[in-house]
Amino acid sequence: MLDADRLRSLSRNDLPFLWRTEQSSLYALSVGLGRDSANTMARDYVIPSAAQRAIPTMATVMSVNVFEQDYGWDYTQMLHGEQRLKLHRPLRPAADMLADFRIEAVHDKGANRPAIIVTRTDVRQAADNIPLFTSSSTLVARADGGFDGPRDALPQPVATPDRPPDLRHDAETRPEQALLYRFNGDHNPLHVDPQAARAAGFHKPILHGLCTYGFACNAILETICDYDSTLIGEINARFSAPVYPGDTITTEMWQSADRVAFRCRVAARDDVVVLDNGHCRLLV
Repeated sequence: MLDADRLRSLSRNDLPFLWRTEQSSLYALSVGLGRDSANTMARDYVIPSAAQRAIPTMATVMSVNVFEQDYGWDYTQMLHGEQRLKLHRPLRPAADMLADFRIEAVHDKGANRPAIIVTRTDVRQAADNIPLFTSSSTLVARADGGFDGPRDALPQPVATPDRPPDLRHDAETRPEQALLYRFNGDHNPLHVDPQAARAAGFHKPILHGLCTYGFACNAILETICDYDSTLIGEINARFSAPVYPGDTITTEMWQSADRVAFRCRVAARDDVVVLDNGHCRLLV
């Protein structure tokens, strides 16, 4: 059974870690950039150089894994439910950083239902403590409800506009996309091992939710921001269905002043919505 009390007490401060330009290039490649050699603006994200840029959603993998102990959960059934990211300043392709991590909440959805775990990581520059970004995740432990914990209502996401989207962007994922994204540090076998995927209820390995999140960010960068990553100040989304490597992701966008609402679909699989309630704040 999930040890919710021990999980709630999990907190780590001043965790040191570093990020280098080669890792930034790998992240950009793992979320779909670099396929068009003629696209010079996209190339600035994948080739280390003095002009190299960093994709904002890379912040979600620029940290350390603090879940080192057994908390009584079935980690093979864990899914990423939501991701929220606030950038306090533009992300750089290389930096030495310190992270403060804590568990904000653990919700019990009941027996034979999930446990919902909300985390928060605040990251700053190591040299001067200047804040860089805050990353918050909602994790769904699908097999671990029923520990007699609180069942408070979770915050409601931003609603998607009830009208046709202003913009659409199609991006094909590769059959090996999950294998490439795995090098960012998420080694959950659900994404690479057919047996683990079947045990979790999927007919084959699924793509990392945060990889889909990166594809959505790229869609906004290309169609609205002209590849200027400094324009993105915040990007949030809810993962609603799996993407399978090889799927084509269609990102639908609604722009209003400094806000972009977005969601992602896979048309070839009955137009299923795979990422929903997306919200991006632009610095304009």
